[in-house]
Amino acid sequence: MLRLFADGSTVVLQGLHRLWPPLIEFADQLAADLGHPTQVNAYVTPPSSRGFSPHYDVHDVFVLQVAGEKHWTIHEPVLRDPLRTQPWNDRAAEVAAAAEREPVIDAVLRPGDALYLPRGYLHSARALGEISAHLTIGVHSVTRWAAAESALDLVRTLAADDPELRGSLPLGVDLSDPGSVRDEVAAVIAGLQEWLGRVDPAEVADRLRAGTWAQVRPEPVAPLTQSAAAAAIGPGTVLRLRRRLRCSLRDAADGRVTLLAGRRSHSFPADVGDALAALLEVGELEVGDLPGLDPDDRITLARRLVTEAIATVPDAGTTTAP
Repeated sequence: MLRLFADGSTVVLQGLHRLWPPLIEFADQLAADLGHPTQVNAYVTPPSSRGFSPHYDVHDVFVLQVAGEKHWTIHEPVLRDPLRTQPWNDRAAEVAAAAEREPVIDAVLRPGDALYLPRGYLHSARALGEISAHLTIGVHSVTRWAAAESALDLVRTLAADDPELRGSLPLGVDLSDPGSVRDEVAAVIAGLQEWLGRVDPAEVADRLRAGTWAQVRPEPVAPLTQSAAAAAIGPGTVLRLRRRLRCSLRDAADGRVTLLAGRRSHSFPADVGDALAALLEVGELEVGDLPGLDPDDRITLARRLVTEAIATVPDAGTTTAP
């Protein structure tokens, strides 16, 4: 690694939003404020070297200069708002040509400076006379196209119940002749359009939420320690909502309540709704302070929340000197 760095290679530290506590908290709070998932990488470039050739990212980026100086050159997009399926190397010739034009930003970043790059903007950077380091805060925007994909996935699921769409094409069909299946394809498209009209926007939004929340990793838990803590829960035990676990409480059609927690959903009796709402609002409560329940039901609820890794006992495993 030292040899490569001396020869001009950039050191890339990926996924710091999962590895370094200050950036874990920063990235999670930023994601909560923006409503879009985030990631953090670091780039350490040797003096007078360029990290990458001109390219664009398929997510928004905030560049935070940490050490040294770096000269940034920014050009207009060749494709505005590219999707994840539209990476820059698919348009390498266009990117190279656009990078020869007049830049929209030509500036040197110094420690404490920040630069915002909307997805699609071409950029390259060169370290100046010393080692340069910067963080890139990637914001993976939830797009209208993601909503479209969720709607189409839902249509595919619903339309599978349509006997007409499940039917076979005629015997002897010649698939090499598009005209021979034109009427069949037209009927399929018409059927799909009808199913698309039945799609509930709320269900599409919920699929979009589920896909977005699945990208956020909640804090890890120590299963043996938390299992032992769950067995020992009492009225004075502190419950803390698992950090970075996205949660939402909803009334269910069967009269129960549903707790959406990250990738999973959990069904609870309606009478624990106030207790769950209180924990979600403040993030941390003593078991004895869970509202609307008798003492035994508080213990039962607390044990389930810990066992299913929705909440943790933060002081589990610690001991106090006599």
